[in-house]
Amino acid sequence: MLKELKKILFDKDDNLSSIEEKKSHQIEIATCALFIELAKSDNDFSEQEKIFITNLMKMCFDLSDEELSIILKLAEEKVDKSVSIYEFTGELNEKFSQVDKEKLIRNLWRLIYTDKKLHSHEDSIIKKIALTLNIEHKKIIELKLQVKRELNID
Repeated sequence: MLKELKKILFDKDDNLSSIEEKKSHQIEIATCALFIELAKSDNDFSEQEKIFITNLMKMCFDLSDEELSIILKLAEEKVDKSVSIYEFTGELNEKFSQVDKEKLIRNLWRLIYTDKKLHSHEDSIIKKIALTLNIEHKKIIELKLQVKRELNID
């Protein structure tokens, strides 16, 4: 089952034809909720961030427009009702390997840097997310620096 979940999140070749075929979509919703939570953390959920999340979710989960719309809506509702990020990271902690968690954090750093800036709220949230996913601080910084190099950000 873990291999299937990893395939859903990280393999682009996975062909899932309908939302019903994926158990309950908890992984997709939890992942999307973390992206939305982070994007909203600086009180500016920009169009650029929405596009990034949309494209990443489509690519990682091979979602149709209808599936994506449903997952985005459910994730946003969960974020609005949530009291902590643990509601989302708990699900991912159970299902993802350490490598998968690091890939997720790398993509969260990419989201942060869509505007080429790091806001203190974003920095705080991503560190909380990473630490709840049992990623060491050293690794968080390493992933951040990798993304900055990738995006040519000083």
